[in-house]
Amino acid sequence: MSTAVHPSQALFAGEKPFPVIPSCEHFAGSEKLIGKALELQDKLGPVFDITCDCEDGAPAGQEKAHAEMIVRVLTSDANKHKMAGARIHDYSHPLWKQDVDILVGGAGKVLAYITIPKCTAFAEAKEMIDYIQSVATKTGAGRTIPTHILVETHGALRDVHQIAALPSIQVLDFGLMDFVSGHHGAIPAAAMRSPGQFEHKLLVRAKTEVVAAALANGVVPAHNVCLDLKNTEVVLADAKRAREEFGFLRMWSIYPAQITAIVDAMKPDHSEVEDAANILLAAQATDWGPIQYKGELHDRATYRYFWELLQKAKVTGVKIMDSANQAFFA
Repeated sequence: MSTAVHPSQALFAGEKPFPVIPSCEHFAGSEKLIGKALELQDKLGPVFDITCDCEDGAPAGQEKAHAEMIVRVLTSDANKHKMAGARIHDYSHPLWKQDVDILVGGAGKVLAYITIPKCTAFAEAKEMIDYIQSVATKTGAGRTIPTHILVETHGALRDVHQIAALPSIQVLDFGLMDFVSGHHGAIPAAAMRSPGQFEHKLLVRAKTEVVAAALANGVVPAHNVCLDLKNTEVVLADAKRAREEFGFLRMWSIYPAQITAIVDAMKPDHSEVEDAANILLAAQATDWGPIQYKGELHDRATYRYFWELLQKAKVTGVKIMDSANQAFFA
């Protein structure tokens, strides 16, 4: 009897696997808020990432101490799931390299990712990524640091397909508010919230371009924040529109009450998860050859879809049948 082959081996030979990461990214700026986010992550389980903010979160003049604080917190026992990254200053800021030196030098082994804001061209993104990886090598991190790029300027949108193809890119984030501000009044402030953010033609174009570039290059597209901090129905509705109408697979949170709503909106449907588990178990039992399931033909083309769906279910906390859990995630 042949040994069961895992889908990660059977389905991605010679091809880049798509990143399987949580569908919610929660921003926290201060030590107090980062600590509370880590406590919530431990309580809810590893269903969201935390981005520790060195850009807007760092008090002016205290950038070095702020970055050092993030290193101290992320290398402590409080960071149980090792699912926290950091946003650094932008390319034009004189201290962005200092951010990288401190964060990667001090927490390179546990830093989940680095988010780069406000790039205005492909060349800036490439230089910053190259520097991050050179510091990782120099300081003995022993790994490539995943990078997230914020697309929130005209230049970044112009070069988005080039940027998405850069090595180590894991996520393309759409930054709505800076993007709207960069249009000098041509897009009204009302378009920073729903329904305008999903209907204004310039924003529809921008969001569509970001998602298309991300998915074409095996990168996760992440949607901007919802400005309504406490009305979870509004957050849920925004996340659903982002997922179902535009194809975003991840969304930012800027307030703890938003996290569960985003995860719920982005998670796969339970019945589809059950089908995915049954299909993959049957496929594995036949060495990944074609099968019939509920009167339909399935082969490696659909197995890829269902394997990614099952992984997404895992990171969003959807219940997976025990036999599939044992076969694929034990």
